[in-house]
Amino acid sequence: MENSFFKVEDLKCGYGNGFHIKGVSLEISKGELVGIIGPNGSGKTTLFKGISGDLKAKQGEILLDGEILHKLNLKQRAKKVAVVSQFQEVAAITVEDFVMMGRLPYRQRFQFFESSEDSDLVKKYMKQTGVYKHRKKLMSQLSGGEQQLAAIAQALCQEPQLLLMDEPTSHLDITHQVKVLNLIQKLNSEMGLTVLLIIHDLNLAAEYCHKLIAMKKGKVHSFGYTEEVLTYSMIEEVYKTVVVTETNPLSGKPAIFLVSDNVLDREREKYGKIRR
Repeated sequence: MENSFFKVEDLKCGYGNGFHIKGVSLEISKGELVGIIGPNGSGKTTLFKGISGDLKAKQGEILLDGEILHKLNLKQRAKKVAVVSQFQEVAAITVEDFVMMGRLPYRQRFQFFESSEDSDLVKKYMKQTGVYKHRKKLMSQLSGGEQQLAAIAQALCQEPQLLLMDEPTSHLDITHQVKVLNLIQKLNSEMGLTVLLIIHDLNLAAEYCHKLIAMKKGKVHSFGYTEEVLTYSMIEEVYKTVVVTETNPLSGKPAIFLVSDNVLDREREKYGKIRR
């Protein structure tokens, strides 16, 4: 792939004698926003953990800007890859101190206090993510959506080349889903930040992602531009669920509509088949 920035080459990883993904190969260009989709048990989280380093690769390699990630030490890796988890550990720590933890990979030996550069970056990213006004609050006092924004600020303080996000909107209401994804989209477009995230909602995936990786039974079923991947035939094959796909009249992106069994029965009774 031209301008390849992030590569997964013939990756195999998993859990002991249990579930594994295998033969996963893909390439992502710098500055792309890519979503990982698929039904439960398809391998999304296993792929994510393999890329983040939580699972050791049993085969294959993962390269970022030409460097093999598993050969980097934790500090080197943290300067290149930042991970935002689905849920945050809300210990008795202020938002400002929580965000400051993103500067730990840059701490020198015997450095006990943050530098002026650290403080400036923390302030910058708290403002950019909208949590600066909450900086003196405890993390436990924030809503789920606000905690997620603080986690993004912390990740940005690592100044990563790749941002990995594990279902960043799955437990949020629609207001915070859009707020978080609008922020990710803005970071991606304005900073050129490469983003790879697991996302369950196919309509959100369609609207915000440039490309999608569709997983099925531990393998990559489809990988490409959103409009190429999100066809009704692909969704029905991977998710085993009947859907109708149309086009969002404003964005031109795919829009997916679910169809209940009652409607399917009515359609079959009336027309003998499902009309598309």
